[in-house]
Amino acid sequence: MNQAPLDILRQYWRYDTFRPLQHEIIASVLAGSDTVALLPTGAGKSLCFQLPALVKPGICLVISPLIALMKDQVDQLRKKNITAFALTSGMNRKELINMMKVAADSNCKFLYVSPERLGTAVFMEYLPVLTINLIAVDEAHCVSQWGYDFRPAYLRIAALRRELPDTPMLALTASATPDVLEDICNKLELRDPARFRLPFTRPNLSYSVFSVISAGDKIAEILQRVAGSSIVYCQSRKATATISAQLERHGLSAAPYHAGLLQEERRKRQEDWIKDRLRVMVCTTAFGMGIDKPGVRTVIHAGIPDSLENYYQEAGRAGRDGNRAYAVLLFEQNSLAALRALPDIRFPHQDTVRRIFQGMMNYLQLPAGSGEGNYYDFDATRFIDAFGLDAQEVWSSIKVLEQEGLMSYQQQVFLPSRVQWLTDRKALQEFEQLQPDLRALIHALLRNYPGIFEDQVPVYEKRLAFALHRDQPWIVAGLQQLHAWRMIMYTPRKDTPQLYFFRDRPNAEDLYIDPVGYRDRKERYAARILAMESYLEMKSGCRSRRLANYFGDETAADCGICDRCLEARKNSC
Repeated sequence: MNQAPLDILRQYWRYDTFRPLQHEIIASVLAGSDTVALLPTGAGKSLCFQLPALVKPGICLVISPLIALMKDQVDQLRKKNITAFALTSGMNRKELINMMKVAADSNCKFLYVSPERLGTAVFMEYLPVLTINLIAVDEAHCVSQWGYDFRPAYLRIAALRRELPDTPMLALTASATPDVLEDICNKLELRDPARFRLPFTRPNLSYSVFSVISAGDKIAEILQRVAGSSIVYCQSRKATATISAQLERHGLSAAPYHAGLLQEERRKRQEDWIKDRLRVMVCTTAFGMGIDKPGVRTVIHAGIPDSLENYYQEAGRAGRDGNRAYAVLLFEQNSLAALRALPDIRFPHQDTVRRIFQGMMNYLQLPAGSGEGNYYDFDATRFIDAFGLDAQEVWSSIKVLEQEGLMSYQQQVFLPSRVQWLTDRKALQEFEQLQPDLRALIHALLRNYPGIFEDQVPVYEKRLAFALHRDQPWIVAGLQQLHAWRMIMYTPRKDTPQLYFFRDRPNAEDLYIDPVGYRDRKERYAARILAMESYLEMKSGCRSRRLANYFGDETAADCGICDRCLEARKNSC
């Protein structure tokens, strides 16, 4: 496009000035330098790769771990008339090939890719046809096994350096300690990277911690004193329902949100909250990533997060508009003992992991030596109930299996419906004469989905309903009829939790877990728990400064507005 960065900022984002460090990071990228940026939540990380990619010819390859976040950013770019596509983990081989070809032959500027896709043969085969101008690694802390959210698939990113040796890389994260930041640079093989870090203090955000008997009553008290939109984070799905009901009884508009809800219900509640039709979102950590609502006045944690990284990122969703906001952490005294026990729970004995793994494979009826590259319906809650297992052991074992690179458990996944004709065109014409009520649907399938005779293609009932001026139930019923008549193979869409296998499953007794890496991860996790406990039990000092110091920012001053600072001021009077 050859426009100046500021002109592009004005044209597409309608801003006249950059946020702090955005211009410097963009200049580094445009100069062709590898760059790492540590920017707190709400600092505008996505602009740091989106804008320079528009300046340069070619495509920006964006690696992101969350399907929902990818789709949201692609939608936002398309609203700006910027061509963007996403290669998600739910696509089959043919869809991937078609998408790569379309990206290469169009004016595509952004190609979002899940890390699991990077090592696949299809992606590597078609990568050379793309003119990549920048590799942007979002949530870059996922590459570090010392981080709080290590994902082995991120280790594949370094291989792109060998395929694209002259392409600069930008690594972005909102929360990384100094040793994790160093590990990011090493694991991604960044070459003498320019480093940028914003201060971790938020002058408008007041942190406070309360020991409580009833979290629901305390939350209601806070929300009655502080007006405006709110997020309440809970540690279980059950707690979201309980606390939401308590708040409703206090006359507060609230609704639960978690990965167990149907996708359409999650979408509706999220939209109601963003548009202020719903004041309080009571949720698990399934909510929040990619949400950019500037006017959130309170973020309340009803329970103790297991790391300051998670807490800082979630609390940071308050007050992005720069006005006064509050981050409140509530805990019960007996939960401290549960916090201290977490390292042994989150890192169970390897025999326990093998036993849980065998149960999962029995549940799926998946034989050894199979599974690679496939998705399987797997609702962990139902599995736990069916086998009478300990829930914490199961969730911890799944996390271990993910970190060992065997599988990925995706609670929020959308796999579209698929359709393939099982007949030829002549037989189809004869069928139309017998079933005229299905003619419009048949023609819509033929018009909108090329290749439907050769392979199963993704079909979107909502789009068909719009095209035919019908409702979705009518479309679904018609597809089911065609399936019953054996005219098509119809696989309905899925938004249920899925297990994805990176490789064929081994026998449980052959499941290898690296003992050294496992021990090191457990020790570092225990250190994060200690840091969280220390934050809870602060008797003096500034909470904002404590958080900044944890992330390596030693320049932070006391905020003057957290509960510890206010207490100190009160005692000095």
